[in-house]
Amino acid sequence: MNTGYDKIEQAILNATDLDEKEKNKILAIFMKQREKKANVLITGATGVGKSSTINAMFNREAAQVGVGVDPETMQIAKFELGSLTLWDSPGLGDGKENDRRHSKTIVDMLHKKDENGDLLIDVVLVVLDGESRDLGTSYELITSVIMPNLHEPERLLIGINKVDKMLNGKYWNAQNSTPEPKLEERINEKVESVSKRIYEATNVKVEPVAYSAGYKEEDEPQEKPYNLSKLFCYLIEKIPREKRVTVMVESSSNESMWESDDKLKNYIEIANERTFGKILQDVASGITKGAAAGAVIGSFIPIVGTAIGGVIGGILGGFSELLGL
Repeated sequence: MNTGYDKIEQAILNATDLDEKEKNKILAIFMKQREKKANVLITGATGVGKSSTINAMFNREAAQVGVGVDPETMQIAKFELGSLTLWDSPGLGDGKENDRRHSKTIVDMLHKKDENGDLLIDVVLVVLDGESRDLGTSYELITSVIMPNLHEPERLLIGINKVDKMLNGKYWNAQNSTPEPKLEERINEKVESVSKRIYEATNVKVEPVAYSAGYKEEDEPQEKPYNLSKLFCYLIEKIPREKRVTVMVESSSNESMWESDDKLKNYIEIANERTFGKILQDVASGITKGAAAGAVIGSFIPIVGTAIGGVIGGILGGFSELLGL
């Protein structure tokens, strides 16, 4: 299997403007990156589209699929993609007894430590159903289960899925996979409402991302997602800096997954200033030639040419000067 890291190594080895000493130096950087393990817990009420989100965002075909081996994780599906592990946890809404059991599983996961004694879970992604008018179960999950046990509130990411189904899907442009103005207004209201309700209950400000993972019938092509690139951007921002490359190299290599987004200015600013700019600086440290930096970086970002890819391209434009390469 040709992983993202394999592509990086090949790009380094093929770089014509690097000598052997420089190539070895850069390869050493990525050998350290291979050791950085990232863990993302994905949860939400039954039927919100957690699996669809995982399928769209990551190269799940390459994953080793299983369940947790410890008692507190045995109810959680486990997808291992290289150094990235996705934990797909049942949410609430399956009855009182199941809710109690699922809540305990999530709490146990949030307190679980890795082999170094650090908390295992780096980010919790809670998926909500944008189509549903009753989000009481999801709010209960966030405010009563996750937030009291999440040691760093900024590690919480809220995704509002199925926005294409809101308003009965009447104002969804299926051809472009984007909402029309009336639906876009309703989506913005939903985002604001979710953010406000969570703040009132927890005193924590969140920035929910409204998106569509794209519905997929068995043995049929997946519908094109909307705002998946934005959700991924926010996820990367919340992952500890030293683990960001680990997550990026496992993102879906299907460029159509990343093409449609809301083009919001604040999203571009986040991608440019707070997320990818930092990643590129991390990756390029030790690279002494600007052309090689661009080639190496481009080799492991599968969404080049899309919304995020355009931002990355803009960063690369002044990259050599920025880092003195």
